[in-house]
Amino acid sequence: MITNFFIPELNNHDVQELWFQQDGATCHTARATIDLLKDTFGDRLISRFGPVNSPPRSCDLTSLDYFLWGYVKSLVYADKPQTLDHLEDNIRRVIADIRPRMLEKVIENWTSRLNATRTGLDLFTFV
Repeated sequence: MITNFFIPELNNHDVQELWFQQDGATCHTARATIDLLKDTFGDRLISRFGPVNSPPRSCDLTSLDYFLWGYVKSLVYADKPQTLDHLEDNIRRVIADIRPRMLEKVIENWTSRLNATRTGLDLFTFV
């Protein structure tokens, strides 16, 4: 999936400053996978065994799981799509409608939680 879809798709976009974050699930942190991601993202990889270590199953650091995907899912399924084409259209529309300011707020919030975690504080704030 990474080699055949993800990386070729990245090559179609300007992602020089893109960071990649994944959870610490064992199947996601196989040596070959981490090596491939390091080759692609360099020091912009947040993962178990990556340049920026991400604690496994860290509920207060996964903005994608706890905010963005929930937000996208609520909009994608709002009109109860009945066909795969309708579902795919909804996904494309919702993702395209996400504004840069929302993503900036997600990043700001995640950064503040990451800094708090590094200093031993426990913050449970979400965008």
